[in-house]
Amino acid sequence: MISDRFGRPAAPAEPIPVTVLTGFLGAGKTTILNRLLAEGALQGAALIVNEFGEVGLDGLLVEGAGEGVVELNDGCVCCTVRGDLVDALLRLADRRPAPTRVLVETTGLADPTPILAALAAHPELLARFRLDGVVCVVDALAGPEHFAHRIEARRQTALADRLVLTKADLADPAPLLDAVREVNPDAPMVRAEAVTGAAILDAGLRDPRTGRLDPDRWMGADEARRHHHHHHDHAGAHGAVRSIALRHQGAMSGSDIEAFLQLVSAEPGLLRLKGLFRVAEDEARPLVVHGVRSYLHPPASLPAWPEGSGRATRLVVIGEGLDERRLRDLFAAFCRAPRADAPDRDALVDNPLSVAGMRF
Repeated sequence: MISDRFGRPAAPAEPIPVTVLTGFLGAGKTTILNRLLAEGALQGAALIVNEFGEVGLDGLLVEGAGEGVVELNDGCVCCTVRGDLVDALLRLADRRPAPTRVLVETTGLADPTPILAALAAHPELLARFRLDGVVCVVDALAGPEHFAHRIEARRQTALADRLVLTKADLADPAPLLDAVREVNPDAPMVRAEAVTGAAILDAGLRDPRTGRLDPDRWMGADEARRHHHHHHDHAGAHGAVRSIALRHQGAMSGSDIEAFLQLVSAEPGLLRLKGLFRVAEDEARPLVVHGVRSYLHPPASLPAWPEGSGRATRLVVIGEGLDERRLRDLFAAFCRAPRADAPDRDALVDNPLSVAGMRF
């Protein structure tokens, strides 16, 4: 075993993918997890299964997981994300052989953003793990009520890279689907009876079926369509969770990209962003950006543009109470194409009256 200078096992050559399984209380997360286990889709994986309170019901209901299950006993996983979860992930990374992937199941009351933020901000987690995706289980029977009264349900859904629809045989799913697509227009959805590992795992930039980079799959297949057909202004109603697609065909300088991302990551209510940038200094290689709240993963350049990508800068921003017009004006300013009555890039960067810490 190769160890670092502190005697710990060295970080794996390839970061371990982490999938976060979320969804509201009673939606059927444990059923989906058991289906994946029965299929063998989680062979070699490690599971972090949350126990809610002292009952430990979820831990008892997961069958066949064996020694790969790590149970957190202190309630909501998000409440312990800076302690138990980080420690559990690091212990898993030290195992030999290391797990092929990690699946974290949250409680139904959990906001998954602290988990995503830990993966983006903790130095050791950054070196050893990568976020593969967020899978949210949505319930056709009780889901509309959850959406109407619980902000957690809307956050969980908005953050999802993949959606699983349950209980569609017990209730008309149309009301739920309308609510889901309000906050997450693009994430692929699969019905519970059709769930497979291939359908909901490996939600990253590379398509495991072809081995090719696929930004449409990562960002949502309809992102480009939504950009072109949803330009009407939304003022960002208080508490509204939604996603906004931004697109620019031209290149942006590295300094403009950095300044724009710093401003966006400071936006109140930001939950998540992900995108590809066309960089003026190296237009042949797109820059991949992914962030959670105010934490940005280290940007990475791809070796080449994926086939059919169009070489356009594309960004999806997910948040709560976002001001869409302000966000679009900010993006246009750093694309050097501001509206006539909106501030340009220089005004945003060099304004002596700007808030401390917001100048570059």
